[in-house]
Amino acid sequence: MAARLTDAQKKKIVADYSVTGSYRATAKHFGVSDQTVRRVCCSEPEISRKVAQKKEENTADMLSFMESRKRKAQGVIDRCLDILPEKLKSASASQVATVMGIVADKFAKAPNFGGTSVTIVDDIPKVLENMETLADIVRHPVPNRDISDYE
Repeated sequence: MAARLTDAQKKKIVADYSVTGSYRATAKHFGVSDQTVRRVCCSEPEISRKVAQKKEENTADMLSFMESRKRKAQGVIDRCLDILPEKLKSASASQVATVMGIVADKFAKAPNFGGTSVTIVDDIPKVLENMETLADIVRHPVPNRDISDYE
């Protein structure tokens, strides 16, 4: 018969599960079975509720922090985007494709976070035009093609 878990161990398991959301990951961390983690979490509804509440508070705090730093982050992004065209001049087709994918992903409208829709740029038509230029370069690779020909 397996050793019984102490109350402290149970609380740690519930807390870990509330963070990971995975019975398997929590079980692996504590060296117990998935079923043990599931049983412990389901048998401690009050602890589970408190841990979930704390997780929600932490999420709200992080979203608040991110909102407070949004302008600074946007400034860094602007500086990177200002440098990017010069760097792309000497980039390979593969590097250009990678940049295009990253920029397209990041400039797309992000999913809702805490009920707030996030858009990184306001000038979507210009971004799309630049994406078309990059897409054309990737679709029709020509040795020693200079991206400035398309700016």
